[in-house]
Amino acid sequence: MSTILSQLPHPVSLRWTEEGLQLLDQRRLPLETSYITCRSPQVVRDAIVTLAVRGAPAIGIAAAYGLYLGIRHLPDTDTDGFWQTLQRTAADLRSARPTAVNLVWALDRVLLRAETDRNLPLSQLKTHILEEAQAIQQEDAALCRQIGENFLPLLHDGMGILTHCNAGGLATAAYGTALAPLYLAKEKGWNIHVYADETRPVLQGSRLTAYELQQAGIDVTLICDNMAGHMMQQGKIQAVIVGTDRVAANGDVANKIGTYSLAVLAKAHHIPFYIAAPTPSIDRNTPTGDDIPIEERDAAEITHGWNTATAPPGVNVYNPAFDVTPANLITAIVTEYGVIKPPYLEAIAALPTFKR
Repeated sequence: MSTILSQLPHPVSLRWTEEGLQLLDQRRLPLETSYITCRSPQVVRDAIVTLAVRGAPAIGIAAAYGLYLGIRHLPDTDTDGFWQTLQRTAADLRSARPTAVNLVWALDRVLLRAETDRNLPLSQLKTHILEEAQAIQQEDAALCRQIGENFLPLLHDGMGILTHCNAGGLATAAYGTALAPLYLAKEKGWNIHVYADETRPVLQGSRLTAYELQQAGIDVTLICDNMAGHMMQQGKIQAVIVGTDRVAANGDVANKIGTYSLAVLAKAHHIPFYIAAPTPSIDRNTPTGDDIPIEERDAAEITHGWNTATAPPGVNVYNPAFDVTPANLITAIVTEYGVIKPPYLEAIAALPTFKR
């Protein structure tokens, strides 16, 4: 884990210290690099809600550590209080953001570890909960790199690749999902040109993806969201790679708002549309994309971006944070286990089981 993190060309999204969980405050990027030290689950939850930490894998990791922070300083003699606090903290963290399934997955995994070790002394049980959170972080770093490795046969030197939002190292423990193959292509000496959508309304593409890739020395060009079709028409884009916050059992994918539009455009221009999906983002208990809850966020993200009014007072606003891309628009889904292609219902069901 330390070797992987030491190789990253950008700051890590989160790190555990004896003081508590340190989260890179992504609201301040790219102009300021600063960390929030979370000593309580309430601070972790607030960081998730306000997008100080974002990206489905990073949210899950943060929540796992938040669960430990909730019971860290409880007396080792109060067994009833321990279990009540653990369940209450998990429920509170679970409600922070509804769409990203990694949040629920990570909390359930830590709770399962606690339940498995229920008969141990509380002091030892606390240690095991922390170890489980650390294991989730370590595994995420490794599986992201493996996703990158599995992507490389689909790509080639000299390609133009479009990505949307931020599914890079800032959204995960290390390499990211959609950006992982770009880091590995750089290691191989390939010249991949990346086009990064700005990603309205919070601008994760311009503030985070462009920053992250520029830091890594990867050739990146920032474009407005509504320029993607033009770039495809001009022949500048040979593939689209995006991440995901949840994959349904049939292969429908929820990702940052605007992803569906890109999939439609890619289909019209005969361009492959790829999803980078670690298996914790695949929810076999959600049958289709229609069953994925879509988070709606504050209207001010649209009407007052960066505290500047850009709309008339009192105007009606609709601000969904995600949309759903149907499986029939997706060329392939790349996981740490390999590349899966249609029919997705059967391919997803055949994936190795993982802790959920």
